[in-house]
Amino acid sequence: MIKFQLKTFALILSCFFSLFAQDKFLLPQIPFNPKTYYCVKSNSEIIIDGLLSEAEWGKMKWTDSFVDIEGHLKPQPRFQTRVKMLWDENYFYIGAELEEPNLWATLQQRDTVIYQDNDFEVFLDPDGDSHLYYELELNALNTVWDLLLIKPYRDGGPAINSWDISGLKSAVHLYGSLNNTTDIDSGWTIELAIPWVVLSECAGKNTPPSPGDYWRINYSRVEWKTEVVNNKYQKIVDDNGGNMPEDNWVWSPQGLVNMHYPEMWGYVVFGDESDFFATEDFQLPDIEKIKWGLRQVYYFQKKYFAANNRFAERNEIKNETMFLGLDFINCLDFNITQKSFEVIYQIRNSEEIIKIDETGKIYTFF
Repeated sequence: MIKFQLKTFALILSCFFSLFAQDKFLLPQIPFNPKTYYCVKSNSEIIIDGLLSEAEWGKMKWTDSFVDIEGHLKPQPRFQTRVKMLWDENYFYIGAELEEPNLWATLQQRDTVIYQDNDFEVFLDPDGDSHLYYELELNALNTVWDLLLIKPYRDGGPAINSWDISGLKSAVHLYGSLNNTTDIDSGWTIELAIPWVVLSECAGKNTPPSPGDYWRINYSRVEWKTEVVNNKYQKIVDDNGGNMPEDNWVWSPQGLVNMHYPEMWGYVVFGDESDFFATEDFQLPDIEKIKWGLRQVYYFQKKYFAANNRFAERNEIKNETMFLGLDFINCLDFNITQKSFEVIYQIRNSEEIIKIDETGKIYTFF
């Protein structure tokens, strides 16, 4: 996979930690280095049966194996998880393979809190503004929980649990026996087909995408530690009778135990059917680096507000170079009030203008 290398981020984030270590607003604790996946267009029908048996799936590469949600800060997962992606004129396809020696699931009602079982999760932000994004979870019973996030929980949410992916196709195939404590299983595979017509609701851009378009996406797997009690799988509890913490394994690490930092998700880049064997030479445009720089201003202001009950004035940001080269020469506006702020930035040698405000949303203008 292509690596989006920005080595200065670790130093920048360490500056934030030293300044605001006592605050409750959490920051990613790893460098910004999102994964990228090159997703090509299928030229034949994909049957959603959970098997991933079509020739097109065989042509596609697997993603890197999942890592802990905190990245290199925690040990590697106990079991392998990996994903493939495809698309056509009607659907965005996702195939996943999850190693699992003890297949277990209990929840059967749609839109229950599926991560109370072992589950697989999809997070998708088509326009990359960190607001209006999708979450989809399912367990080994193929029970689905789909919801729409107006904005991240850190910025006040809310999540719309009543929202459904109309026309969603999903299937699970088990390599073993479900809820059988007497054997050792291999795992399970998942196939999803998400209609473009639904994704268009929040995309802010054409769907299906055009070759060369890219969206923000990430995948998560929740895995509980279990034991066998009375011939049933049961979550292991701690000394106080509460469940032991679950494992959270992801494709592109977040740097903290929270999937709702969309700016840390990976990128899916869309290609056409002739690109099955193309070299993966896609380079993310500079606008993505500028967005991340503005994100640092947002992080700084959230921390500053928590400590001072107001946002920092422009002249109170002592080290402007810490914001990834946002020297504010191209800053068109830097406005604050008691409860709000906005930074409007002109991309050099471009007509594109980007804004971020106290809600953390990225706005792009042309």
